[in-house]
Amino acid sequence: MESLILLVNTIQRACTVVGDYGGGNNALSSLWEALPSVAVVGGQSSGKSSVLESIVGRDFLPRGSGIVTRRPLVLQLHKTENGTEDYAEFLHLTKKKFTNFSLVRKEIEDETDRITGKNKQISPIPIHLSIYSPNVVNLTLIDLPGLTKVAVEGQPDTIVEDIESMVRSYVEKPNCLILAISPANQDIATSDAMKLAKEVDPTGDRTFGVLTKLDLMDKGTNALEVIEGRSYRLKYPWVGIVNRSQADINKNVDMMVARRKEREYFESSPDYGHLATRMGSEYLAKLLSKLLESVIRSRIPSILSLINNNIEELERELDQLGRPVAIDAGAQLYTILGMCRAFEKIFKEHLDGGRPGGARIYGIFDYNLPTAIKKLPFDRHLSLQSVKKIVSESDGYQPHLIAPELGYRRLIEGSLNHFRGPAEASVNAIHFILKELVRKAIAETEELKRFPSLQIELVAAANSSLDKFREESMKSVLRLVDMESSYLTVDFFRKLHVENQNVSLSSPTTTIDQYGEGQFRKIASNVASYIKMVAETLVNTIPKAVVHCQVRQAKLSLLNYFYAQISQSQGKRLGQLLDENPALMERRVQCAKRLELYKKARDEIDAAVWVR
Repeated sequence: MESLILLVNTIQRACTVVGDYGGGNNALSSLWEALPSVAVVGGQSSGKSSVLESIVGRDFLPRGSGIVTRRPLVLQLHKTENGTEDYAEFLHLTKKKFTNFSLVRKEIEDETDRITGKNKQISPIPIHLSIYSPNVVNLTLIDLPGLTKVAVEGQPDTIVEDIESMVRSYVEKPNCLILAISPANQDIATSDAMKLAKEVDPTGDRTFGVLTKLDLMDKGTNALEVIEGRSYRLKYPWVGIVNRSQADINKNVDMMVARRKEREYFESSPDYGHLATRMGSEYLAKLLSKLLESVIRSRIPSILSLINNNIEELERELDQLGRPVAIDAGAQLYTILGMCRAFEKIFKEHLDGGRPGGARIYGIFDYNLPTAIKKLPFDRHLSLQSVKKIVSESDGYQPHLIAPELGYRRLIEGSLNHFRGPAEASVNAIHFILKELVRKAIAETEELKRFPSLQIELVAAANSSLDKFREESMKSVLRLVDMESSYLTVDFFRKLHVENQNVSLSSPTTTIDQYGEGQFRKIASNVASYIKMVAETLVNTIPKAVVHCQVRQAKLSLLNYFYAQISQSQGKRLGQLLDENPALMERRVQCAKRLELYKKARDEIDAAVWVR
């Protein structure tokens, strides 16, 4: 079972290397938080550092006033064979062994300042320290900054909340065992550690209560009410600790001597003698080690399940992010053309109905164009006053003899000019929709998301082509309008003439003054009928021209000019187009590292379980 604790140690170190650490804001799913751990929590001056040093049997932690621990310290203890020398290693100094533990203390201070600066700031990025000794048990403890109530000089006003937030981010995880340290010479009801532990673990199932400074209590008092669980009950029994006194620390009393003194204190104590076998730092370390082993074993199935799920998610995301960009110009060109084809496919799907967009084009032809034509001001143009004026001006000094043909032509040409507005509006509306569909297709092409420069280039190339298609479409629809003005439909007026003759024969007594209002009203009616016929024609022919010149061309040759240009580009130009989004590049690297971590962790857990 001890191999499982060592395995978790290995995985924790690997997690930190790839940026996965408890209390951090990880954008990717966290393996660290699934690993069982023991977090050490206590207020300032609670004796937290002394407890850790007593468990280790070495004097190695920074000391001083104010907030000394400003980064989480992941303390991994490895039991070695008797007779071997104690030594320490830091994760950030993998090739250096420390046998002088005063230098370990200095390195902790220096490494803390390297991230936080020397102005008492805090950071969630942990320091990993491994200690190898025959005097320890296999155990991992996470030493967190001490809870405080006031900020000291040089610290932000939010330091109290910041520390509590960091500590809480560790201890609220269900896989975290809480080692809550409280001084016995203070009321347990005021303990910062127990207050926080109760908030995140109200049933006390994950909390170990540790009472320090039992030897400093007022004479005639003891802490049995707490230690025996009568005043504050937890699932696990309370453990009392007697740390080195400040005088012992100043005299550099050996930790092994301090351990012996601690045992003697409990064995000879009239208050705690009956609990001596369950008191002291040595007992605490063994208890934690045993429980941690048990928790790890029970969590292995869920950890493996989490790892397998995350491997699948990361592999899917890496597939979406794509492979790193090739260096070879030919491969780069192949990559660009492949992404262009993917974009064109999505663009065509928008037009053909596979994706939204094509229906908007139909809406322009089916509703907007007919509605715009119906709203044209023909009533004003063909009003009695307007018809009189135009017909009279067309006759000049010689009034018409039979029918005002020039007047008819001018009325019709003036009416037909109104069709230019709806025709132009249809072309512009389709142009706007096509540009919108280009933008949407670019955004929906997963392969292009990595390359903002290529996206910009493709949008510019596509819009340039659409501008040319619009220009040609505009010429075509206006040509249709002009064609109606250039040659009037003679049959319409011949039929009209025949109808008029038939009316005259059926009513021989009826005469119409060719210069009277009746005649002008009839001219207006005839012109309106002709314009209605032309409108029905243009409502059908304008969409044909627009689709042929804009939509069809967009489907066939949207990127033709871009293809011609890119095929002649040199490697430097291709590399510029494949200038990948730095955020996506970083994301791919992080995903790849995390995937490697998970696969290695899965293999090592499987191996450890089989060995067991």
